[in-house]
Amino acid sequence: MPNDKLKSYFHLHLIVFVWGFTAVLGKLITLDALSLVWYRMLIAVSIIFFYIKLRKISLVLTKRMLVAFLISGLVIALHWFTFFQAIKVSNISVTLACLSTGALFAAILEPVFYGKKIVLYEVLFGLLVVFGLGIIFKVEGNYVEGILLALTSAFLSASFSVINGKFAKSNDAAVITFYELLGGVGFFSIYLLFNGSFTTDFFKISMNDLLWLLVLGSVCTAYAFLASVKVMKFLTPYTVMLTINLEPIYGIILGVLVFKESEKMSSEFYIGASIILATVVLNGIMKNYKKRKTN
Repeated sequence: MPNDKLKSYFHLHLIVFVWGFTAVLGKLITLDALSLVWYRMLIAVSIIFFYIKLRKISLVLTKRMLVAFLISGLVIALHWFTFFQAIKVSNISVTLACLSTGALFAAILEPVFYGKKIVLYEVLFGLLVVFGLGIIFKVEGNYVEGILLALTSAFLSASFSVINGKFAKSNDAAVITFYELLGGVGFFSIYLLFNGSFTTDFFKISMNDLLWLLVLGSVCTAYAFLASVKVMKFLTPYTVMLTINLEPIYGIILGVLVFKESEKMSSEFYIGASIILATVVLNGIMKNYKKRKTN
C-alpha cells in the first residue's frame, strides 16, 4: 500500500505537469479557440468511448441524468473556450495566474450548491486574491481582455467542479466524462452549424496543428482524466488538491521555457501571481486542518 501511494503521488505530479502543458499547446496550435476546443473534445470523447467499450461499462442513464451531464458538458466546453481564448489574446502566464482563482470561486459556490455556511477565512482569502489580481491589473493593463477571460474561465471551472462533485457520488467517472464531452461537442457543433463555420476550410488543418491536437485530446484530456481517477483511489483529497495547485506554476515555467521573451513578465506580476497561488494553497491547508479537527 505505501508503495502504491508513492507511485500514485509521482503519477499525480506527471498528470498535473501534463495539464500545465495544455496551456503551451493552446499557444502552439494556430486554430481559433472555438475550433481548438471542438477538436479537443471530439478526440477525447472518441478515446473515452473506446475505453468504455473495452471495459464493458454500461452507458445507460435516466433521461434526467443524461440531460444534466450534457448541460454540464457545455459548462466545461465554455471553460476551455475562455481559457484558450485568454491565451490567444494575452499569454500563458497571465491566463494561468488568473485561472488559479478557481479554487476560491469554488469556495464561494459550494455554500450555494451544498447549503454550507460561508466561512470567514475564505472571505478573507478572497480579498487577498482580489488584492493579487489588482496588482496584475495595474502592471499588465494591456492584457485586460485576457485577464477577464481567464477569470471567467476560472469561474466556469469552479462551477463545473462543484456540479461534478454531486454527479461523482453516484455515477461512474468515465461515463460522466463521456457524456459531458459529448454534450460539449454537441452544443458547439450546433453553434458552428448555424454559424456557417462548418466549411471545407474548417477541416483543413496543418500537420503541426493536427499533431498537437492529438496530444491535447489524447494525453492532456483522455489519459489525464482517466489516470487522475486511478490515483485518487490511493491519495487523500487534500494531497490531490495541493498537488493540482502546482498546475499554474508548471504551466508558467513551461511557457517561459518554450516561448521565452513573450512569456517573461514584470516582477510586480510575479508578486501578484504569488499572492494568488499562496492564498489558494493556504485555503487548502485551512480546509484540511478544519476537517481533521472536526473528525
